[in-house]
Amino acid sequence: MGHQDIQLKSDDQIRLMRKAGLIVADIHAAIRKAVRPGVTTKDMDNVALSVLDAAGAKSNFFGYYDYPGQICVSVNEVIVHGIPGERVLEPGDLVSFDCGAVRDGWHGDAAFSVVLPGGDPEVRKRRERLSSLTEESMWRGIAQMALGSRVGDIGRAIDDFVVGLPGEQLGIVEEYVGHGIGTAMHMEPDVPNFRTRSRGAKFKAGMVLCVEPMLTAGSQENVTLEDDWTVVTLDGSDACHWEHEVAIHSKGIWVLTAPDGGTAGLAPYGVVPVPLD
Repeated sequence: MGHQDIQLKSDDQIRLMRKAGLIVADIHAAIRKAVRPGVTTKDMDNVALSVLDAAGAKSNFFGYYDYPGQICVSVNEVIVHGIPGERVLEPGDLVSFDCGAVRDGWHGDAAFSVVLPGGDPEVRKRRERLSSLTEESMWRGIAQMALGSRVGDIGRAIDDFVVGLPGEQLGIVEEYVGHGIGTAMHMEPDVPNFRTRSRGAKFKAGMVLCVEPMLTAGSQENVTLEDDWTVVTLDGSDACHWEHEVAIHSKGIWVLTAPDGGTAGLAPYGVVPVPLD
């Protein structure tokens, strides 16, 4: 697959993608409200389903290569693709929620992480720091969609930030990367979260990309469990995942899965998103 395979959207198509993106934002808001120690990961899946149903949308995860959940719920050492089930969330757990929606044929996809109250204060503090650094690395990557010139600039910005953190030795998961999105959930180009030899495709109006760094508190080495989905850190260290879907259009960039279009997240980097509506 070459750069010519990247699907470029018109401004009107990006407006339709914004609708799917805002449904994902609504799922995130509903989960934030409902999540607490004592609920199961399946309870959170049901919260997502009720938002999707109310919006007349479908999950793009459910049935994807037979994936059984509406969303992915990844707890502590789980990096990605945690299947919702009977697992009860505990005080102090670090939980990453990856959620998606399809509406009118267009896909939305975004992830956020939360550390639950309670538990060991030291552990909780470490997990909150991991989450805030992962989120910051995502925004630094997204900012490059306005400040940089090529897809590789996203991974370079994330890598430079994570590697340059004083006193931290976090892992950047390399097997799982961001991606293009549009009429399918995963499309060209790949969006690595680390420096690569290739500078990647040139940014062009009409590109919509998912930027989704996954960081680990230890080694980034990982293994997939027997369910063929759940990816865990090999050393049992905590992992964290943040993601937004971002459009480049004729007038600027717009974070489609952020209710404010990315205004707050991009402000520290001097980038002002440009909504189309």
